[in-house]
Amino acid sequence: MTEYGRSPGSEPWHPTDPLYGDQGWEGQQQYPQQTQYGHQDPYGQGHGGHGGQEQGYDARYQQSQAPQQYSEQQYNDQRYVDQQYADQTHAAQAQEYDTPGYPAQQYDANWETGQAAMPYGTAPADPYGGQNPDLYGTPEAYPPPQPPGRRQEPPEPVTDWEAEEPEEERHPFFTGEDDPDGDEEPAGNRSSRAGRDRRSKGKGRGGKGRKSKNGVACLVVALVLVGGVGGIGYFGYQFWQGQFGAAPDYVGDGSGSVQVEIPKAAGGYEIGNILKKAGVVKSVDAFVSAQQKNPKGLSIQAGVYTLKKEMSAESAVSLLLSPASQANFVIPEGKRNSWVYDQLDKRLDLEAGTTKDIAKAKADDLGLPDWAKNHANVKDPLEGFLFPASYPVAKGNKPEDVLRKMVARANQEYGKLDLETKSRELGLKGPWELVTVASLVQAEGKTHDDFTKMAEVIYNRLSPENKETYQLLQFDSSYNYLMGQSKIKIGRDEINSNPDPYNTYKRPGLTPGPIGNPGAEALVAALNPTKAGWMYFVATDGMSKTEFAKTLAEHDKLVEKFNASGSS
Repeated sequence: MTEYGRSPGSEPWHPTDPLYGDQGWEGQQQYPQQTQYGHQDPYGQGHGGHGGQEQGYDARYQQSQAPQQYSEQQYNDQRYVDQQYADQTHAAQAQEYDTPGYPAQQYDANWETGQAAMPYGTAPADPYGGQNPDLYGTPEAYPPPQPPGRRQEPPEPVTDWEAEEPEEERHPFFTGEDDPDGDEEPAGNRSSRAGRDRRSKGKGRGGKGRKSKNGVACLVVALVLVGGVGGIGYFGYQFWQGQFGAAPDYVGDGSGSVQVEIPKAAGGYEIGNILKKAGVVKSVDAFVSAQQKNPKGLSIQAGVYTLKKEMSAESAVSLLLSPASQANFVIPEGKRNSWVYDQLDKRLDLEAGTTKDIAKAKADDLGLPDWAKNHANVKDPLEGFLFPASYPVAKGNKPEDVLRKMVARANQEYGKLDLETKSRELGLKGPWELVTVASLVQAEGKTHDDFTKMAEVIYNRLSPENKETYQLLQFDSSYNYLMGQSKIKIGRDEINSNPDPYNTYKRPGLTPGPIGNPGAEALVAALNPTKAGWMYFVATDGMSKTEFAKTLAEHDKLVEKFNASGSS
């Protein structure tokens, strides 16, 4: 700065300059005084300690200022304009604040001390009553005001995150250095150590140490990137395979043997899950796809099938459609319970007689209807309720579970026929007797025509008006059931000597209960008998052909025919 309060730049200082101007200090300036050079000194008595230098000012100073943009005359003219503006401003302020004891203010331009200047020869007024406090003596006080020429832009505030330069990372992972202790250095020692490292960095090693450290870090980053790309590629391939690739599948016809049970009304995905769990197919999707491609794939029936392990899905579908693979337990129409028990023991790999004993002990817990319970002289309460059908039976099943399924199927079929109402219409005591009639029809008949005529024979012989047999049915089938046999010709002496209730040659009326398990056709025939007056029948060929008669004389002719056939 020069004695005139301006820099040696290209433009002079001006009180209203927005960058170097007064910025509100006009009201605190004293009225300018004339110097010995004929111009007004804007700072009154000078710049603090430089006031005495003005008297040493000579023409040489003006010559030294010649290279500047403005001449001394121009500078004085500008100062005169500024002084006129200041005089007008102070005059207005003096008029506004002209109160008793408030003289026109004149301030000393002594900005170093900030002491207000008073007119020459007068003592300055003490606004603080002699205490003269130091307004700028405390650390939290603002610094004393400076003249406009010495003002500087305040430094920008330092934020917390800029207060300290971030410490360079010195962890061995990034620097490549070995950690001598293997432990992380305490936080309190990092700063000094980092400083030492920065000062000594590269010394004695020619910079090779840092290059090797950077290489290790780059290698680690590269490995991480390669691993990430590989993982993304693997999962992307798995996703593509799951969405668009072929489903996993075995090749060939498989090997070994395994039994699977397909439940009723099972769909493709349910069957596929069963086969996959049993190790037959490799995936559910492969099976479903093969099933849809096969024209008969949707006709797979419920039941137990014997398949092979690790079969192709196509082979599995084909085998499920083949009767050779079906391992269901099938009860033929008319079979007695004794046959069913024996077969279940073999199928479930049980000791002979196991299923029969369980059936007898748990008969009331297997689902029989109330009208099928508590009948006298019944040899097997489940007889007639192991309905002829196909049942899924595999090793590991419990006999009682299998028997419960059979009884449930019988209840389902009997429930369709309204046996209660029909039995009353036919002169029977209830559904129990109607099922018994159906079992006799099933045992003696061979065809549907046989069934309807045989049912009429039974109802005619049970009639109280029967004068031919007097309510005796005289069926060989009932005696065979009693004896556990299946003979075509039974001797009269044998029949007449056995008083068992199941011997219809000796006991009138129906047997105490069913003598076998009738099928649906025999049941329908029992409900809808013919009304032709049939009273007798004879299997003239001894096996399949049955002929009927209305009178005893006709019956005798049929017997002669039977004897002539040589069947006897």
